[in-house]
Amino acid sequence: MQNLAPIALFVYNRPEHTRRTLNYLKKNLLAEESRLFIFSDAAKTDAEQAKVEQVRNLIREVSGFKSVKVMERKQNFGLANSIITGVTQLVNEYGKVIVFEDDLLSSPFTLQYFNDGLNRYAKEEKVMHIGAYMYNLADKSLPETFFYRAASSWGWATWARAWKHFEPDIDQLIPQFDAQKINQFSIENTMNFWKQVQEFKAGKNNSWAIRWYASIFLKGGLTLNPSRSLINNIGNDGTGIHSNPENMYQVKISQKPVKHFPTEVKEDKHAYEAIKHFLKHRKGSLMQRGLRYMVKLKVKYFTKK
Repeated sequence: MQNLAPIALFVYNRPEHTRRTLNYLKKNLLAEESRLFIFSDAAKTDAEQAKVEQVRNLIREVSGFKSVKVMERKQNFGLANSIITGVTQLVNEYGKVIVFEDDLLSSPFTLQYFNDGLNRYAKEEKVMHIGAYMYNLADKSLPETFFYRAASSWGWATWARAWKHFEPDIDQLIPQFDAQKINQFSIENTMNFWKQVQEFKAGKNNSWAIRWYASIFLKGGLTLNPSRSLINNIGNDGTGIHSNPENMYQVKISQKPVKHFPTEVKEDKHAYEAIKHFLKHRKGSLMQRGLRYMVKLKVKYFTKK
């Protein structure tokens, strides 16, 4: 396959997560033919300096790709600014990009899926994002891939033509939503997407992802997704910037190549309903929710900093 998309990997202060992410990425079929760009953010505090240095020692030795370029930030950008500037840089140079963070384990076929999708829908204006993660859906009759409205940030890809519609200014995004759009945006109130928008506005989070999804949604864009996940996020262990210890999003990574892509560019109704069902029931019974809350408290108050 020619003209492979560059891979952007964003890392910070988790050496073990980074090592595992790279090991899985290196086992991808197209790794040796792909360019890897690693963006290493600088420490926010002196306490994080040692871990950041451990990560940098690790990434300076990376091999197994067509080329590896490491960008060590001199100042702390924060995850959102690091991703926005890195993605913008690469789409401006290459016209497309594949994006990983430091806590994503991939299938051997993840890069192939991304590149096939990027090539196949390169000129489809409505297709704005390709996600590789998918929840463990109960409906096993879904097609291999489908279109859906929401954008997953756990391993994704896009084109310069789509990224130019990214609106980082929350004050430009919020007025474009009415009650009906908020309901559609939130998958009929089964997901807290609108709450994330409001929390960003209030300064309680610094999510680039919710602004990207909002930008796609307001443009009437769609995202391509696999029905069986090609990514597993190992960051939901309380170590991440925005993560709580959770296991509801853990999945088994598909070990099969993706062969079939939708011919019609429209949201798959069955997939939408399957995702809505998962989101509605993902937190389980009151007992399961209580147990999870206890684990969260334990991590918060009893884990050594």
